[in-house]
Parts: sequence; C-alpha cells; structure tokens
Amino acid sequence: MELTGSRIINAPRAEVWEALNDPEVLKACIPGCSEMIREEDGGFTAVVTQKVGPVKATFKGAVTLSDIVEAQSYTISGEGKGGAAGFAKGGARVRLVDVEGGTELSYEVEARVGGKLAQIGSRLVDGFAKKMADKFFANFQTALEGPEESSAPEEKKKGWLKRLVGGDHND
Repeated sequence: MELTGSRIINAPRAEVWEALNDPEVLKACIPGCSEMIREEDGGFTAVVTQKVGPVKATFKGAVTLSDIVEAQSYTISGEGKGGAAGFAKGGARVRLVDVEGGTELSYEVEARVGGKLAQIGSRLVDGFAKKMADKFFANFQTALEGPEESSAPEEKKKGWLKRLVGGDHND
C-alpha cells in the first residue's frame, strides 16, 4: 500500500523539522500511541494500540531514521509486532520545503501488514492506513499551528508546541 500527500504548515522549516524529531510531538500526533522513546541510535521505540476492522492489537516496535538531510528530509521506517494480530511495517519519506506561508511537508508512505491483519482484506487495511496517515499529519499541523481560528479571530490560539518553545505564556 502506498500513499502520497502534502500539507502547508504555517511554521518555519526549522520548527517543523524540530517537531518531526521530537518524541513527545510524535507521540501526541500518532493516533493510539501510548509510548514513544528516543533511543541512543537516534531512532525510537513505540507502543501503539489500534483497531482495524475486527482486529484490535497493541503494536510494539522500533522506528529508525535514515537518509537524513538536516532540516530538509529523512526516511522514517518502522516495524511493529502485534502478537496474534500479526505485524505492520512500513516507512515514509518526508520532505520539507520553504513556501509562502510556511513550510510544505510532503510525504510518501509505504506500508505492509501480515497475520490476521492481512486476512481482513486489503481494501479495509488500505482505507485504515490512509485514515491514520491523514490523522497523523492533521494532528501534526494542529500541534504546530494551534486549532482552527475561533469566532474571535483576534485571539487565535497558539499550538501547544509554540507555547512550549517560546510563545506568549499568558494563555
């Protein structure tokens, strides 16, 4: 299964890059993620619980970063084992480019599943994978930009990351 897409994030490229490498940001953005720990080798270990059709599983696995071009791109790859449910593995090539209004984050995702997950049908798994990728990148964009503007545009809220790394602390 392969997916591609892009989003314009209203933040400088350096800030987007920092967030893509922050285990707390990743944990908050990955649906069902209960643990994301940076390892000494620069990768991560993660625990993610998901339900795909009738199969619910907790996946434990390793995430590695490769082909790193500082503040521009990397490949993130991972494999998780979900016990009797099977396994999931895949990766994403992520690229950042300065554009008017912020940073364009583009991605190419490839994923594979095995075990019970593979038996429930590729259409269901593919639809779930697309939904998960869309949700991650929407969560990531919100973490950097804050939620959509409220009815009072003059009080646009900052994302929690902006508050954390140096915004106005009076909210």
